[in-house]
Amino acid sequence: MRSFQSLDQREILALAVALEEEDAHIFDEFADGLRERFPEQAEKFRQLGRQENTHRHRLLDLYRARFGEHIPLIRREDVRGFVKRQPFWRMRPLRLKAAQKQAELIELETKRFYEAAVRQTTDAGIRQLLGDLAEEERDHVEVAGNMAQTSLSGGEMARAKRLFALQIIQPGLQGLMDGSVSTLAPLFAAALATHRSWPTFLVGLAASLGAGISMGFAEALSDDGTLTGRGHPWTRGFICGLMTALGGLGHTMPYLIANVRTATAIAIGVVCVELGVISWVRHRFMDTPLSAALMQVGSGGFLVFLVGVIIGQS
Repeated sequence: MRSFQSLDQREILALAVALEEEDAHIFDEFADGLRERFPEQAEKFRQLGRQENTHRHRLLDLYRARFGEHIPLIRREDVRGFVKRQPFWRMRPLRLKAAQKQAELIELETKRFYEAAVRQTTDAGIRQLLGDLAEEERDHVEVAGNMAQTSLSGGEMARAKRLFALQIIQPGLQGLMDGSVSTLAPLFAAALATHRSWPTFLVGLAASLGAGISMGFAEALSDDGTLTGRGHPWTRGFICGLMTALGGLGHTMPYLIANVRTATAIAIGVVCVELGVISWVRHRFMDTPLSAALMQVGSGGFLVFLVGVIIGQS
């Protein structure tokens, strides 16, 4: 995977063409998925798609003038710094709020890309076009943000909440889910295999702290935040790692109780609370229906718990 700083001007233009083409396709998918239930919103997405196609044509014209007809194949997944986009827009029915929020994140990422690209190019014509596109993407961010608001008043508060969800809630939720679920199997397997609280506590402590360190580094190294607005990578890594550790420690601490059966009963209760909190956060900040969140999180937790029981009794 290439670093953004290693790209030359030809590759930056090629990447810009690929980004605009992908964004236009995504917005068209949004429009197609919403046209029956939300025709007015679908038309707004269609307009965004047409604007991205206009950007692509301008980039292609400049590329031909500078470098000829051959465009190297370079995509967002080939360059560090971009967030991997889940193809949820292909699902039907498409959720309006999820599409609106994704559109704003797409435009924000593209704006940051152009701003970074301007600083890395020296050709006057290329700098001018990239700078113009950065300004237009700023307008697109505002348009996409307004689409996600039920009212135009309180726009700054709504934007702050979205950034809070992007920079704090998302890595924290990812860590809490991993810590709460992944440590279930080793913890309860140890409890059933040893029938002793202290060894079980040590297993849970090691699993929780190890998972916290691993998840913290993974999150910090996955995205430097320069193009996505997701915040400082080490801040996100700290939040993700801390929540991962806390998610595992929550149901590990009851094993400080000497009676292993009492400790296990309390630990199971703590797990239920943790999974309920995760489901509520997904519903509150990630626009996931509460019933679906409870089903998904509960199913995952139960399967991991079942693995621990089977291994512990074997």
